[in-house]
Amino acid sequence: MALFCVKSFILHHQPHHFSPTPSPSISNFLKTSPLSPSLHPISPLSTKPNKDPSFPRTMTRASSLSSTGISDNVGLILGDVSVFKASGESVMFKDLWDQKEEFAVVALLRHFGCPCSWELASALKESKPRFDSAGVKLIAVGVGTPNKAQILAERLPFPLECLYADPDRKAYDVLGLYYGFGRTFFNPASAKLFSRFKSLQKSVKNYTIEATPDDRSSVLQQGGMFVFKGNELLYARKDEGTGDHAPLDEILSICCAAPVA
Repeated sequence: MALFCVKSFILHHQPHHFSPTPSPSISNFLKTSPLSPSLHPISPLSTKPNKDPSFPRTMTRASSLSSTGISDNVGLILGDVSVFKASGESVMFKDLWDQKEEFAVVALLRHFGCPCSWELASALKESKPRFDSAGVKLIAVGVGTPNKAQILAERLPFPLECLYADPDRKAYDVLGLYYGFGRTFFNPASAKLFSRFKSLQKSVKNYTIEATPDDRSSVLQQGGMFVFKGNELLYARKDEGTGDHAPLDEILSICCAAPVA
């Protein structure tokens, strides 16, 4: 489970003379993993809109917030948290989108050197035209310094204007996202990865371990997905384990179901 992340963690604990290079072997590792994706028939990370009429925005908000324990006024607190653009410029969350009416999808990735972050970033990039057409701001935040964000943005690629770095994990702490060795490497929720074997393999074709934060403790941070209207929190989901991403059909149903004025 999450073996490629274990591999990344081990590689970064080699002696200092070990010099990691862009890793073409990550795809080979996925191909030769003894854990076959066919043994784990779990629904993949979907980008198709949810057309179920019984999936209203209000019910999604109520169920998602109650299950996470996140206060619905967390947007006000998050607004005062500063992150970095990939260019290195500091910016506050409240300046990333209109805090009165604009919809924003805020995706907190794991660290920039996690293959699962590359996979989620790839899926978000593919969905960006739909977010744009609905007037929804896409914001992706990862753990690491701005130069690590640039590596992901250039090699994946991913739009720089949507990518931010949170090296001190301030936003992650405010949102109460999970952290720890067990969550990172041994959580049952990570089994969802196997159903996305092909998309993960495609996302990491230009992967390099050099995107991993220099602060090794950062690799134990989990991510999450949030939808805001202004500073009002509409949807919140914490990743239970590595690769346990929110289904994008849920996100699209919440913020793209109705036209934005």
